[in-house]
Amino acid sequence: MTKPMIGRIMWTDLTVPNADAIRDFYQAVVGWEASGVPIDAEYEDYNMLPPGGEPAAGICHARGVNANIPPQWLIYITVADIDQSIAACTRLGGKVIVPLREQGGSRFCVIQDPAGAVAALYQPAAE
Repeated sequence: MTKPMIGRIMWTDLTVPNADAIRDFYQAVVGWEASGVPIDAEYEDYNMLPPGGEPAAGICHARGVNANIPPQWLIYITVADIDQSIAACTRLGGKVIVPLREQGGSRFCVIQDPAGAVAALYQPAAE
C-alpha cells in the first residue's frame, strides 16, 4: 500500500449505533459487500467493498472509543504532523471531539471546525 499524500482524504467511514442494520442498508442500496473487521470478542465493524474490489469505506459501531463519533460520514485527512494540526485546530477555534489515539503506528483524532463540520486527522505510521 502506498503512503497517503498529505492533504488528501485517505478513508471514509460511518459510525452508528447499529452498524449491522446500516451495513445491510448500504449492501442493498449501493451493492457493497461487507468484510468483517474484528474489534473484540463481542462484535466486529465492517469494511465495505464494491463487488470484487478493494475496501471503499467502513461502517463502525458507536461503542467503546467510537462512542462519541457523530453518526455521519467521516472523512480522514492525511496530515504531516498531527500534533501541529491539533494545535492549529484549537488555536483557530476548532475543537478535538475524539482524542488522539494510535493504531498500528498511525495516529488519528476527530476534530470539529468552527462551523461545526467534523473530520478526522490522520498521520501515517513512520516508515
